[in-house]
Amino acid sequence: MKSLLRPIAKHVIFILLLYPFCGSAQHTLTVTADGISSSEGFIAVGVYNTEDTFLKEGKIFAGSFEPTKMGKTKITIADLPEGTYAVSIFHDKNGNKALDTNFIGIPKEPVAFYKVKMKTFGPPDFEECAFVFDSDTEIHIPFR
Repeated sequence: MKSLLRPIAKHVIFILLLYPFCGSAQHTLTVTADGISSSEGFIAVGVYNTEDTFLKEGKIFAGSFEPTKMGKTKITIADLPEGTYAVSIFHDKNGNKALDTNFIGIPKEPVAFYKVKMKTFGPPDFEECAFVFDSDTEIHIPFR
């Protein structure tokens, strides 16, 4: 009887170890930045998964810098787990891989957000930009 239980126990343990990975599907998010005025620099994409980290330097959940193409640039973020996210982009025209701002923090480079535009006195909040991500998705974010 003992020898029969060992192979079964090994399979049960193996299944239990794999179980946490079964529910966390990974998908691809494709972000198309529209209305790009020049081919200089990079398009930066930041994907945020909480209000506490939204637009905080060094706190993105996932992101990318891609060389700019005038008009439109597509950026692909692969292996993103299902969840609720907010996405921001900026056109890093000088290629320094940082959002340049003036002395009071207003961006000097074009900035845009998924679903909303920049407010008169600051950026939108996480909830305004948030969307549920549960399958391969393509979103378009225009620079205005």
